[in-house]
Amino acid sequence: MAKFELKLPKMGESVAEATVTSWLKEVGDTIEMDEAVLEIATDKVDSEVPSEVEGVLVEKFFNVDDVVQVGEVMAIIETEGDENVTQSEPTQEESEMESPEDSSANESSESEDEHVQEVADSVEKAKETAAPVASSEHRFYSPLVRNIAKEENISQEELDSIHGTGLEGRVTKNDILDYVQNRSSQEKQVTATPESKPKAQEPQAKTVAPATSAKPQPKPTPKTVVSSDGDEIVEMTRMGKMIAHHMIESTQTSAHVQSFIEADVTKIWNWRKRMKNAFMEREGENLTFTPIFMEVIAKALRDFPMMNIQVKGDTIIKKKNINLGMAAALPDGNLIVPVIKNADQLNLVGMTKQVNDLANRARLNQLKPDEIQGGTYTVTNVGTFGSIMGTPIINQPQVGILALGAIRKVPAVIETPEGDFIGIRYKMFLSHSYDHRVVNGALGGQFVQAVKNYLEDWDTNREI
Repeated sequence: MAKFELKLPKMGESVAEATVTSWLKEVGDTIEMDEAVLEIATDKVDSEVPSEVEGVLVEKFFNVDDVVQVGEVMAIIETEGDENVTQSEPTQEESEMESPEDSSANESSESEDEHVQEVADSVEKAKETAAPVASSEHRFYSPLVRNIAKEENISQEELDSIHGTGLEGRVTKNDILDYVQNRSSQEKQVTATPESKPKAQEPQAKTVAPATSAKPQPKPTPKTVVSSDGDEIVEMTRMGKMIAHHMIESTQTSAHVQSFIEADVTKIWNWRKRMKNAFMEREGENLTFTPIFMEVIAKALRDFPMMNIQVKGDTIIKKKNINLGMAAALPDGNLIVPVIKNADQLNLVGMTKQVNDLANRARLNQLKPDEIQGGTYTVTNVGTFGSIMGTPIINQPQVGILALGAIRKVPAVIETPEGDFIGIRYKMFLSHSYDHRVVNGALGGQFVQAVKNYLEDWDTNREI
């Protein structure tokens, strides 16, 4: 009998860990090839981990709610054969999670990985003594992070102050190594006990701390909310917690400003009504307003490339590709944002197929991690819920988001060569939120004006 190591696979750029949400198989169960063994959740999406072999599950290394790093072995599957079977060579992200013996064999490892190796070598020794830091009810620390903290003499208070970029704000390996590097470069060693800190350095540390310290400001303590008799207390879902965290982070990062404009979409309304049945017969797809709007917004972004940017510190990154995020509602009421890659290169047929496919699979929780990453601008349709306008929060690290209001039949003044008269028109509001740190009012207004013009100048004779 041979043994196969089921590892957490790479799930896309920037995804380094996942949380086990449920085991679909128990020890002793038979597993078919490509059959799902467990379900995992990242800060991007939920997904299943399938088996690459047939066999019997003989060992599980993680429980529900445990955090697993990319490349870590999650389970052992016993297969037919004499030689042990392992997965293909790990990627660079996976190799960072290898054991000390594997890491030492990688001659191309960077200095950061060598440091992690030295720390990992002392894990067994560290287990013999009490760890200087521990997880609390508010924050989880992986064994690797705790041992790095022990090696670097980082106190519990320091560790709690480190800004985490992992799932639900958890401190990852890169977060704590960046903190150690910044602390060393500033020559400000902080230890767990006051005796190990030279008294002569105290005045200097107090003087420079406000300007140079890498330690973030402590978050304000939330006000205590007291429930009354008869109140129902409902635990937030995992996704709900992540959305709350991202929304707060966005409002604290970007200076939100909104511009509103009303667009007459009567031409588009009549054109779609005339074309949708033929489109369904030919393409087998439902022609909704969303792909039409997405095509128009992609054109406007091509005209205004400074709306298709991201901010990194004091620099601006002009994105080469136009990748449109499309907010989609889930059955539980939460939202997810699948991304249409290279949206400006798609015709209306291709855009419609992409929109319908991503929306359907989003509702079925079948999106892949790569399909909700890499967005450069986001569109949300608040009109789906009957709202005529909204003030959406920017999807970081983007600098703009456009909310599409409900299409309404309204009386309007129509200008003609023979004079003005009142008529019934189909109109909608466009609500544009943008980051005022890098997008001024002129650019923000001109962009949404361009979207309006494209909508109102729609070619009613267009064929698809």
